[in-house]
Amino acid sequence: MRDNMDDLKDKNALDAASPAANADTAGPSQNEPQYSLNDDRRVKVLSPGAMVAKRFFRNGVAVFGMVVLIFMFVFSFIGGIISPYAQDEKFFTTEYQLKEYAGVSRNEEFRFAAADGQDFGGAVQAKVILAVSQNASSFQYRDATYTVTEEGRNFYSVSLGDTVIGIAFKDIVSMSTEGAAVSFDFRFNALKAYTNDESSFQADGKTYHLDSDGVMSEGGSEVGFISQYVVQSVMPDVFLTRDFKEKVVEAVESGTSEFIYTSEEGEHEYVISYDPAAKVWSVRQETETYVFDTYSSPSKKHWLGTDKNGMDMLTRLMYGGRVSLVIGFIVVAISAFLGVIMGGISGYFGGWVDNLIMRIVDVFYCIPSTPILIILGSTMDAMRVDPTIRMLYLMLILGFLGWAGIARLVRGQILSLREQEFMTATEACGISVSRRIFRHLIPNVIPQLIVTCTMSLGSTILTEATLSFLGLGVKFPFASWGNIINDVNNTHVLTTYWFIWIPAGVLLLLTVLAFNLVGDGLRDAFDPKMKR
Repeated sequence: MRDNMDDLKDKNALDAASPAANADTAGPSQNEPQYSLNDDRRVKVLSPGAMVAKRFFRNGVAVFGMVVLIFMFVFSFIGGIISPYAQDEKFFTTEYQLKEYAGVSRNEEFRFAAADGQDFGGAVQAKVILAVSQNASSFQYRDATYTVTEEGRNFYSVSLGDTVIGIAFKDIVSMSTEGAAVSFDFRFNALKAYTNDESSFQADGKTYHLDSDGVMSEGGSEVGFISQYVVQSVMPDVFLTRDFKEKVVEAVESGTSEFIYTSEEGEHEYVISYDPAAKVWSVRQETETYVFDTYSSPSKKHWLGTDKNGMDMLTRLMYGGRVSLVIGFIVVAISAFLGVIMGGISGYFGGWVDNLIMRIVDVFYCIPSTPILIILGSTMDAMRVDPTIRMLYLMLILGFLGWAGIARLVRGQILSLREQEFMTATEACGISVSRRIFRHLIPNVIPQLIVTCTMSLGSTILTEATLSFLGLGVKFPFASWGNIINDVNNTHVLTTYWFIWIPAGVLLLLTVLAFNLVGDGLRDAFDPKMKR
């Protein structure tokens, strides 16, 4: 026995000396943490929210969608704040344009002028034209005899007795001084001298010189001129000088389509075109004009160019994203609020309450929402509703029409939850009905509700964009991605100005895709049967 005990001692001594034995049998060192079997730190327990987040972030596609959404929110909300431009700020530029400046016509019809204090109305003038065409020297009108006297070439005087009451002429007397009046005596004697190729005439107690070109002067100073051409300015406050009129008449008679005229304002180029239907020559002036900087190409000042109103496209895209996202969230919030209330009541009470609410849901499913939205949009156009109020109406209408699907989802979930043990316990504890529904049932529907609302955001944004593209949604000056794309209803814009519609289309596509990807990711993360 003693020998056996000695052998056991020797074996224990050898084991203690062995390094491997020391490593295997050595207890915890002083530096290592000490755990007990009931220590909570031994097992890492995740909360339900953390587990959902962990599952979500394992999904690379869903994370990509989340990154895109974060970028869209930063681009729309923060970008609009730091942008140096306002969403309705217009930019201008100067360019040379041909604008209507004057009209030219050759007077082929008789014109009339009444003597001071005389009645020379339209009926008498018609009688004069008839008498001239018939080479008659007089005519009768209202028991009075009028005398028609040929004073010169295409120039006649009309007398009643010995008194001249008016004249008929084709040549036009124009004064060289702006605002100068032409008296009847001056016009009569000037035309008489001009049509008889005389070199001077007397009028208003003065003697005037008349050259072969029809220029009248007094004391060496030009006072007026006579011509068969009528040259009138398009703008009433613009006075045309004789030199300009002669230049125009010269170009018309020679058939020239362009000419240059130098005035006190500088040298300008003019273009002449003839309208055979109206028998009028149009004179257009090339002027430097301050206009909207429309459809300018991308530059350092405007990274994505400008639109048809001369507004910065990048800034409009930022504010447009803000409007589209806000409308999407508010519409979904309204739909979720109505759907949760109606679905919760329907699923909890059942019976006739459930039947009534579900029939209402069926009615809303049958409502043709698109035609109604088009009709309401047209009505607001006709009533000229303010753009801000119009946007509020749009959100309310879209939200009111979209709650039926959420109500049916909530009702189905609550029908399966209300029979479980925890609901029996709430009833046994005497908890009120509203508390049972909104504190115990609805929170258990939240995961499915979040997934549904997230995926509904994309379709809501698409609906708003479609209405705005049709001109029935968000109106100017507010921007949305839909009414920005509305500019491409012109084929020239579609094919030439790509920077107008491609960026808005890409942003809209990415946003809707991102919401769908995030919705899919949330659905997989909330699924308790998902493979770990």
